[in-house]
Amino acid sequence: MSESTRWAFPPELQPSADDVDFDLARALNAVVALRVEVAEDAFTASILGTERVGNGVVIGDDGVILTIGYLITEAESIWITTNSGVVVPGHALAYDQVTGLGLAMPLGRLDVPAVPRTDLDTAEVAGDVYVIGFGGRAHALRARVFARREFAGYWEYLLDDALFTTPPHPEWSGAALLDGHGRLVGIGSLFVQEADGDDIVKGNMFVPSELIDPIEDDMRKLGRVDRPPRPWLGIYTAETKEGITIQALAHEGPAERAGMHLGDVVRDVAGAPVSGLGDFYRSLWMQGPAGTGIAVTVARAGNLRELNVQTIDRNTLLKKPQLQ
Repeated sequence: MSESTRWAFPPELQPSADDVDFDLARALNAVVALRVEVAEDAFTASILGTERVGNGVVIGDDGVILTIGYLITEAESIWITTNSGVVVPGHALAYDQVTGLGLAMPLGRLDVPAVPRTDLDTAEVAGDVYVIGFGGRAHALRARVFARREFAGYWEYLLDDALFTTPPHPEWSGAALLDGHGRLVGIGSLFVQEADGDDIVKGNMFVPSELIDPIEDDMRKLGRVDRPPRPWLGIYTAETKEGITIQALAHEGPAERAGMHLGDVVRDVAGAPVSGLGDFYRSLWMQGPAGTGIAVTVARAGNLRELNVQTIDRNTLLKKPQLQ
């Protein structure tokens, strides 16, 4: 037994086949383990590591797996394990920067049925929902959705509609979020903790799985989504009392080359003031596709400076997946 399967949720937190109105065994078996290796010189190696472990959800009759994209970005090798003990190699089909979702294809037979899916408008998320990680019922968690709202990530990422659940699942990356009828509605992305009055709510953020529907064919056939790439600055930000503050810069990225510094506070984009990360990202992306030069005004040591940032497509920095 692997180290990751030795722990278990308390029985009262696990879903029971007698208490749900869907095929729990099928749902549990649709979630597989992904073990990914990435080259040490990969662009994301210093941020995400060279050895990554998480989950994926079988969504196609051909065994195609939906997961969170950061697990498989720049993957040199992928190994897929099912609850029955089958282990096969896999191939990273594509990672979509806009949604944050990724697809992987097993290079062997899994014998795992696909999980049914639904969209957020028809999902049953008012009562119990279920967060399923690899490892069977011991790693399945009854949870509740405590928020549904926009999510802005510090790495130039924005979701218009994300789901937040509690209690947290400790192995959230690529985990399946099922609604009350056992249908897939989300893919695990983050651990979160938020203030709720005097209390702190701990939980997970899920990317709506429906976002894969309009782009799945492109990702399968092209290895990317057929849309103009967004302009990328290469900044990592946080909302502070001063405003949108630069916390880190991609080495030799567009923002660093333009003269942006740690601690700079973003004031406007192309002359228009911005407030909040979501507004900042939308203002950036509406300027044009990757390659567009964008004027960003920052506050530094009490002075305003306008920097012209020559944006790029960040996908050009990533190693392309290779068939094993």
